[in-house]
Amino acid sequence: MLTFTALGPFQAWTDGSPLDLGGQRQRAVLARLLVAGGRAVPVNTLIDELWPGNPPAQALSTIQGYVSRLRRALEPGRAPREEAEVLVSAPPGYALRAGTGQVDAWRFESLVKSDGPPAQVWADMETALGLWRGPALAEFADLSWAVTEASRLEELRLIAVERRADAGLALGRATSLVADLEAHAAEHPLREEAWRLLAVALYRMGRQGDALAALRRARAVWRDELGLDLTAGLKRLEADMLAQRLEEPSPAAPPAEAPADAPAATTSAASGGVLRVLVADDQALVRAGVKAMIASDPGVRLAGEAANGEEAIAGVRATRPDVVLLDIQMPHLDGLAAARRILAGEDPPKVVMMTTFGSDENLYAALRAGVSGFLLKTAPPEQFLAAIRAAAAGDALIDPAMTTRLISAFAGRTDPSSPPALAGLSDARLDVLKLVARGLTNRQIGQTLSLPEEEVGTLVKSLLEHLGLFDRAQLVMTAYESGLVTPGEKAHFSSL
Repeated sequence: MLTFTALGPFQAWTDGSPLDLGGQRQRAVLARLLVAGGRAVPVNTLIDELWPGNPPAQALSTIQGYVSRLRRALEPGRAPREEAEVLVSAPPGYALRAGTGQVDAWRFESLVKSDGPPAQVWADMETALGLWRGPALAEFADLSWAVTEASRLEELRLIAVERRADAGLALGRATSLVADLEAHAAEHPLREEAWRLLAVALYRMGRQGDALAALRRARAVWRDELGLDLTAGLKRLEADMLAQRLEEPSPAAPPAEAPADAPAATTSAASGGVLRVLVADDQALVRAGVKAMIASDPGVRLAGEAANGEEAIAGVRATRPDVVLLDIQMPHLDGLAAARRILAGEDPPKVVMMTTFGSDENLYAALRAGVSGFLLKTAPPEQFLAAIRAAAAGDALIDPAMTTRLISAFAGRTDPSSPPALAGLSDARLDVLKLVARGLTNRQIGQTLSLPEEEVGTLVKSLLEHLGLFDRAQLVMTAYESGLVTPGEKAHFSSL
């Protein structure tokens, strides 16, 4: 079957094998016809849009040559005088004849516009978002028609993200949506729907204060950027929250009472309860600030605090926290040494390093030790709380930009104790490992590889077990140090 992909690198495929579409401008002819959605594009338009303002003297014959070569690539079995069925003549130009299911962009648009009950919308938006492999039509970014179409598709992608979230809220999935909605609102702060969905999700989790704080952040951004107050819709939402007129979230069942001799961790995140965090920093002011952040979130609780590495190790043994926020530079025993000893223990907690600057050598050594990532001490409260949850879940890097930058900067510095080469791993697990190395979450990996999120989690766990590792950041290091992924390389996947 012949298919076309434009939601990422532009390509045509036959039964999963890529076709040779020739050089950049020849590929652009096919991409422009795809953008037309099956409608005819006049030859004069093709010439004007492929050579803006400066077409060559032989532009018409050049276009005809491109079309001829593209037809041979797309229909290699067509007889010389037989009419083309894919890239057809449609006077005064050409058109691409394909079904909606053959073109990822066409299928994506059809799914985004679909309707139905929340479960159907959720499934359709998951499928639609899973079609994306990268920025649309990025290789034609110097051509105005491609930029316009890429912008249109990106707007539809954002609508799909928001429709998925809206359906998820209707299905009672607020808790799993909050982290993604925080990122969505931060990346697109002028989108009303992004803030509405985030505020509603927080409210339905029972976090009314955080929901109102999200709307205050929206108001501040809009005043700074646009000189405007919130829209009437967001103001009504704010008033309804203050008056508690919105539907209340279902009360969560209280956690089962732990036996008297059970360790503290048995009532923590492992059993679906509150996340317990130990904070270790030699500066009392920093500890006070982090404790205030923790106190603001009913889903997170302070397990203890420490002023140096030795106290941190003792605190972990005494309180069995889920997550440790650990300053990388402390007296008596620094954070790096403390992290190594904490993570070497039995059933260790997740460790997130806090840093103001720190040398790359020390930060990289911390990754080798198995920390989940890094947080700048100047990060906003919501980033701290999101990092705590991500570390506990183990399905995302903490500050992926910093983490992958460090790892790629040190790529090639193999460690004697690092895992052996990746021989013996299946293609499916190698594909997952490549995407983990790019900093993607389990949900994003699932969308990219068309796999259920639960299956991705199982594959990540099997990779950790196979390689004798215990944290996601170590998987990233393994991918770089083994040469599976190299800095700046675009990922290629055997199953795509």
